[in-house]
Amino acid sequence: MSDLPGRISLREVGPRDGLQNEEPVPTDAKVELIDALSRTGVGRIEAVSFVHPRAIPQMADADEVWSRVRRAGDVRYSALVPNLRGAERALDAGFTELEVVVSASDTHNRKNVNRSTEESLDDIAKIIDLAHGRGATCQVIVSTAWGCPYGGDVPVERVVAVASRAVRDGADSASFGDTTGMATPPRVTRLVGEFRMANPETSLNLHFHNTRGTGLANVLAALQLGVADFDASVGGLGGCPYAPGATGNIASEELVHMVEDMGVATGVDLDALIDVAARAETMVGHTLPSQVLRAGPRSRTISP
Repeated sequence: MSDLPGRISLREVGPRDGLQNEEPVPTDAKVELIDALSRTGVGRIEAVSFVHPRAIPQMADADEVWSRVRRAGDVRYSALVPNLRGAERALDAGFTELEVVVSASDTHNRKNVNRSTEESLDDIAKIIDLAHGRGATCQVIVSTAWGCPYGGDVPVERVVAVASRAVRDGADSASFGDTTGMATPPRVTRLVGEFRMANPETSLNLHFHNTRGTGLANVLAALQLGVADFDASVGGLGGCPYAPGATGNIASEELVHMVEDMGVATGVDLDALIDVAARAETMVGHTLPSQVLRAGPRSRTISP
């Protein structure tokens, strides 16, 4: 384990990616969740998505949510944008970190946004230019990086080519999303290795789901390659639309619990994060999948 990074950066995606897959919750609750997460030591929070409300009604109040958040000076906040209009809205709202998404699977991209992967990459190039012109950064997130619900496995070469195109167009960093929970440790190892050989200077983030129970195993595989940037969602908020009844995002408190015990720092107060997970569970009105939320950290004891 000596080659593990000494510290990782955790991007908390519950307020956006998590809540986007839940039944709509009140604006007050969204603001409360972001503010509570800002006090846990999490250094980065994906706060909202500036998408058309007809497409994602759960994010219809993005402007109001962001205007009411008590922004902590030691937290970096980001917004997901689907197109140029969304990017303009995010920049006008004051965001300096944007994320854009494109599917490695052309079939999935057409189902999702009614255009080819290449057409989306053309739009992303324009968004990157807009962001840089306004002094902001832009990360490209390649979804279905380990498989497509319609076409099955996506060739590693295809995934790397899609990410590399965005990097050539100026993307500041890249992220691979396990949209359907199809990743396994050897597949993680191969994709990370191939991407790094093609783009050795580009920062890499990984976004795993626990749909088939391999989420933390995939994190471990990536850690052993030195990857030090991960997404997670408090309580495991959010689901997987392609696997009904299955969990989606890995839980932030489970990620923190595991890596801290391995000697990898996160800067996150685990007890505070578990408390927020419990509040999030009440907020959405159903049991969240986090096992650390249920059992507590391994150090918790009970009176005999």
